[in-house]
Amino acid sequence: MEYKNFQTFTAEQKGAILTVTINFGPVNVQGQEMLADLSSLALRLERDRSVKVVIFQSAHPDIWVCHYDTNLLRDMSTEAVPRNEVQLLDLQAVLERISKLPQATIAKIEGFARGGGHEFALALDMRFAARGKAKFMQMECGMGILPCGGGASRMARQVGLGKALEIILGSKDWDADEAEKFGTINKALDPDEIGPYVDALAERIALFPAESIEACKRAVYASIDLPIAEALKEEAYQLFQATSKTPAVKRFTAADEQGMQFDMDNQRNWEKLLIEVQKIL
Repeated sequence: MEYKNFQTFTAEQKGAILTVTINFGPVNVQGQEMLADLSSLALRLERDRSVKVVIFQSAHPDIWVCHYDTNLLRDMSTEAVPRNEVQLLDLQAVLERISKLPQATIAKIEGFARGGGHEFALALDMRFAARGKAKFMQMECGMGILPCGGGASRMARQVGLGKALEIILGSKDWDADEAEKFGTINKALDPDEIGPYVDALAERIALFPAESIEACKRAVYASIDLPIAEALKEEAYQLFQATSKTPAVKRFTAADEQGMQFDMDNQRNWEKLLIEVQKIL
């Protein structure tokens, strides 16, 4: 699979990791060009089992993705649309497609991510931000609308109702450390730490079976969308999706026959043992 001919970013694959570098001057605005590129990227990734992890970063020293293109918002209807006629907006549809990719997706944020840019980050599986560089905001309420790229929906799931409303209604900047405390990112890191940390995480995930990565994602996302009884059924369903396509049973058999689970050194070093287990195919 080739990852070329994008207008708003470049994509480079090394092993099972694809690094997408956003570079759409002057400020990485999120317009139709970026949405078209993201749709094209998603189409390729949905069919590519050689990529297991996708990292989204920016070439701009101060901006990850700034916000949705205000030029596109000027053409919105000023008439209320009946509920039964509402359809997903382009931004919602594209980011929902990105959120459902089979790969693990990671945002490496070293600049501003406001409005639609922040909603893009929320649509990814994990987010890491650089202290002193990352800034976040949902400014829509102050502009007279609401976060409409999945921000209101995903924010509430990520941080809870009260905090989501504080962030959305307050329409204020918050930094990496505040984002970590709020729960909108996984971790705040110093600028010299974020690259090595994200790379190490991506490289570790990329060692594992693509099918088990996808199954884990499906089960976790189901847990926030379904009642617990249905979510547990989804877990069971995804379990058998994984065992039908991965060497899981061979690995469990080897662990049992070799007595691996009864070895105290193994019990102390599961993190390292998992890497050794990848040799059983």
